[in-house]
Amino acid sequence: MNHLLIALIVFTCLFGSALVGSYVRQQLPSHHLSDESVAVLKLATGLIATMSALVLGLLVSSAKGTFETTNNQLESAAAKVVEFDRVLARYGPDTQPIRTQLKHNYAEIVQVLASRDPSRLTLLDSPEAIKRSEALQQQVAELSPTTDTQRTLKASALQMMDAVFAARWLTMLQANQSIPPVMLVILITWLSIIFGSFGLFAPRNGTIVVVLLMCSASAAATILLVEELNRPLDGLISVSLEPMVHTMERLGQ
Repeated sequence: MNHLLIALIVFTCLFGSALVGSYVRQQLPSHHLSDESVAVLKLATGLIATMSALVLGLLVSSAKGTFETTNNQLESAAAKVVEFDRVLARYGPDTQPIRTQLKHNYAEIVQVLASRDPSRLTLLDSPEAIKRSEALQQQVAELSPTTDTQRTLKASALQMMDAVFAARWLTMLQANQSIPPVMLVILITWLSIIFGSFGLFAPRNGTIVVVLLMCSASAAATILLVEELNRPLDGLISVSLEPMVHTMERLGQ
């Protein structure tokens, strides 16, 4: 589901709950809103608010970790690609076709990532992309070194390719997470109860309505932030591609 749609649903549920609470306040007999009743309701609401805050904090921390991990993996992979290209350059002119193909493949990857289009991002994990990567690796494996230096460079190049491919698959796996639906429903339910209690406790006036509107929008924005950080390759918040662009410019030099 679209992240903006999820945030809109959250906002609607929370603000709607606050309005329902305000309506219920006007319909309840006065003894239901006695000091003793309000005190118990506040304690119960405080417990739910504490649980909600803990869950939201964990979700934000987890999403932030996913975002930073993906960003670090892209930077690390970009550095390894440059190192791989330099190893091939030191091997000799026999690797020039491989270096040219490497730059072409890498440019396509950068172009796909720059699109921020989820449908295009799936191409990075497609059978065609895997075949291109394996074909490049096969070209390196088929090199015929004639000196000990070339044999060492060939072995290093193959190890670097394995490391880059492993980082690539790990990045693709980690960059497609989201809040589990059950957890999202439970969290929205808790927050709706809290906002319903806000409407129940507060008198209805313009200031209260504006404050509840802003609080609902803030809570919905937090859910949107978590969803966006969990998908760092697309959406409104995404990792920087500057390291990859800089790497692409250096390939083949």
